[in-house]
Amino acid sequence: MTHAGQWGSEAKPEGLDSASVPGVVDEIEVRGHIVDSLLLPKILDRILQMGGSFEIHECKIGVRRSDPSYARIGVRADSPEAIDAILGDLVEHGASPVHAEDARTVPADIAGAFPDAFYSTTNQRTQVRFKGRWIDVQDQEMDCGIALNPASGVARCVPMICVALGMPIVVGHAGVRVLPVERPRESTLFGFMSSLVSSEKPKSVSLKSVAEAIRATRAAGKKVLMVGGPAIVHTGSVPYVAKLIRDGWIQTVFAGNALATHDVEQALYGTSLGVSIERGEPIEHGHEHHLRAINTIRRAGGLERAIESGMLASGIMYECIKHKVDLVLAGSIRDDGPLPEVITDTLLAQDRMRQSIRDVGFALLIATALHSIATGNLLPAWVKVVCVDINPATVTKLSDRGTFQTIGLVTDVEPFVRSLAVELSSTSAPSGK
Repeated sequence: MTHAGQWGSEAKPEGLDSASVPGVVDEIEVRGHIVDSLLLPKILDRILQMGGSFEIHECKIGVRRSDPSYARIGVRADSPEAIDAILGDLVEHGASPVHAEDARTVPADIAGAFPDAFYSTTNQRTQVRFKGRWIDVQDQEMDCGIALNPASGVARCVPMICVALGMPIVVGHAGVRVLPVERPRESTLFGFMSSLVSSEKPKSVSLKSVAEAIRATRAAGKKVLMVGGPAIVHTGSVPYVAKLIRDGWIQTVFAGNALATHDVEQALYGTSLGVSIERGEPIEHGHEHHLRAINTIRRAGGLERAIESGMLASGIMYECIKHKVDLVLAGSIRDDGPLPEVITDTLLAQDRMRQSIRDVGFALLIATALHSIATGNLLPAWVKVVCVDINPATVTKLSDRGTFQTIGLVTDVEPFVRSLAVELSSTSAPSGK
C-alpha cells in the first residue's frame, strides 16, 4: 500500500520502484489499538501534511476488539532535515523507528536552560532507550525536558528552571518513544471523547459518570484533586464542597487567594464580595468584608491558628485543615493581603503543585480558568480531568494547551456540586487510602 505525495491518491505508475524515487527514507512502526483510537490514520495524515510520503510495508489488524494491531511504515522526505522533522513529530503520536538506537544526551552548559535541540516532552507516557532497553520517564509532564542519569539509569521530566549545570539532557528524538493514551474500553463519559465541551450533554448521566470516576479513583487508592475558583463561594456551593471534603472524597485542593479569602469572608460575615449568601443582596460596607477577613486571619497568625482559637469554625478552608487535606494556595499579581498560607513565589507554588499531583487519579476543576490551566499543564495524560464551568472557553483553552483528556461540563457550579455531594453520599469513601 503506497501513498506518495507527488501521485496524490493514485497508485504509483507501473514499473516505478520506490528506490527510484528521490529522497531520504526511514522506517517506523506503531502498535496497540491504533485503528479504533485513530492513531494510524493520524500518523499517515501527519506524514502528508509535513510534505512526506509513505509506504505501508506491513499491517496486522487485531481480530478481536481487545487485540492490538501493528503497522510498519516507510517514510520518505526530500532531505535529512525534513525526515528528521517528520519522525520527530510522529514520535508524539506513538510511532517509533524500526531500528531503535539509544537516546542521546548532552550535558547542560547553562544552569536553568536546556541544551539546543533538547527533546520537549508531552503529557503522554514516554520512554527512552538506555543501554538497549526502554525505560519509563518518571514525573511525566508537558513542556519539560528529560534528564537521564547514566549512573542510576533513571529518566525523569525536568522543568527548565530546575536544570543544573552538567545535567545530562536528552536531545533529538532518537531513542525516545511515546505511548499515547488509547481509547478506553468502558462506555462512560470517559469512553470516546469526541465532544469534549457542550452545554447540551445530559447532566444526570454526566454527573453519575463523575461520581463513578471519583469512587473508582478512591477504591484504587488514588487521590481526588479539586481545583476551585471563588465562584464556588459566590454561588453558595461552600456547604457541598465542605461535605465532599468531610466525607473523604477530596484529598487535595488547589486554589488561589480569592477562593480562600471569600470562603473565610463567608464564614465570618455571611457574605461573598460583600453580598449576603442567604439574601443575595449587598450588605452595607460589605465591600470591606474580604479585606477585613484577610486582616483577621493575618492577625491570628494564619488559618490553622484561627481554627485552633475557634475564630474560624466553618467553610472549605476549615474542612481542609481539620481533615488534613493537601492544600496548595497559589498567589497572583492581583491578590489582596494575601492570606499567610498563600504561596506568592510562582516557581515555589509550581513545585508544591507538582509534589501534590503525584498520587492523583482524578481532577475536578471548578470555575477557575487560571488555576485549571495551570493544573492541566502539570497533569499526565492518564489522569482523568473534568472541568465544570459556565464558560465553555475555559475547557477549550485547557484542550488547546494540551490537556486533551479534559471532559467539559458547561453548567452552573452550585447545582452540579450540590448534586454531586448527594450522589456520593449514597456510598462511603474508602478509609485509610
